[in-house]
Amino acid sequence: MKLIAISPKETAAFLIAGRIFQGLSTACILPNALAVIKAYYEGASRQRAISIYSIGSWGGAALSSLFGGIVASTIGWRYIYWFSIVVAIGSFFLISGVPESKNPPSDKKRGFDLAGIITFMIGMLSVNILISQGGRLGWSSPMSLGLAAIVVISFLIFFKIEKSTKDSFINFNLFSNSTYKGAALSNFMVNGAAGTLVVALSLVQLGADMTALQAGFLTIGYPIAILIAIKAGEKLLQRYGARKPMVLGCVVASVGILMTTFTFIMTSQYIIVSTIGFAFFGFGLGLYATPSADAALTSIPVEEAGSASGIYRMASALGSAFGISISAAIFTGLSMKQITFVEGFFMGRTDNISIRYAAIIALLFNLFMVMSAIISILLTVPVGKSETKA
Repeated sequence: MKLIAISPKETAAFLIAGRIFQGLSTACILPNALAVIKAYYEGASRQRAISIYSIGSWGGAALSSLFGGIVASTIGWRYIYWFSIVVAIGSFFLISGVPESKNPPSDKKRGFDLAGIITFMIGMLSVNILISQGGRLGWSSPMSLGLAAIVVISFLIFFKIEKSTKDSFINFNLFSNSTYKGAALSNFMVNGAAGTLVVALSLVQLGADMTALQAGFLTIGYPIAILIAIKAGEKLLQRYGARKPMVLGCVVASVGILMTTFTFIMTSQYIIVSTIGFAFFGFGLGLYATPSADAALTSIPVEEAGSASGIYRMASALGSAFGISISAAIFTGLSMKQITFVEGFFMGRTDNISIRYAAIIALLFNLFMVMSAIISILLTVPVGKSETKA
């Protein structure tokens, strides 16, 4: 984070290096946190522990978005990372007393799936470049077609490597468990709706001339609703099992996203509707968080907790990255086009119709992701309470 904070102007080298280190540190922390919960807690105690974990991960992310916007709009974006350094130092002391939870000693030597990691990284990098730059390069240009070919080839090779490697980077055998598969897949899709915030806030800044700080205040109910709903999700989990609160959370989140698509109304009206929508969105995510993580942990044996937690958390990160990239690509691409066939549909100003139309389509993509999550839950996660696997 220090590399990012001191990044010189007119160069992205420090910024990129800092983000790489951030990614490595996140990859070390996030899966291990859930694995420790799996190892040391059972039943209602585990569900309470996951709720606290969810408050930190989901609630913290929601609060940091608002906090980051305020800091960037007042004293400058670099201070976000200076504050983050302080938080990281404090976190170091908090985890210093966490007990170890290694698997039992074994004479078996485990390999390192370097080939799988490299092919996966090539595929992910290529697909991100294709999504974010395809519109600028041209979707049918040689560069875009070449990137698409690299994506397909990389993931085919990756899948072949993972199926034939004993100590694979991703243990696909975990997905033979229907509950775990549903939790991980829906987690990817729900996080794929992260573009809702990006698109809606960009809309009011570009289309309504609001500052970043003013736009950020539209999300004031989002973190509050998440924090409230996480405990509600825990209680629903204990009473009904994981499936019902996961579906209910997605339904509530879908209502919230749908409200943010009302870009055809007047700005003063949209401020009210979108603020309520963000609160619904946050409440839905909060309801979903604990039941989803508990379903993933409950369904797998303790010796697979590290791998399963890593995949589950990777699904969050990848879903968020894909969701933001695709939403931004749709919004940017459509907002640059002249839209005339929907002019009578929009109230108020007519000089920003392209931006408002682009926002509707991009936000509907986020709605599609959450609706897809509902389908995956209904098809995979069983009704009722799951049995814990030791």
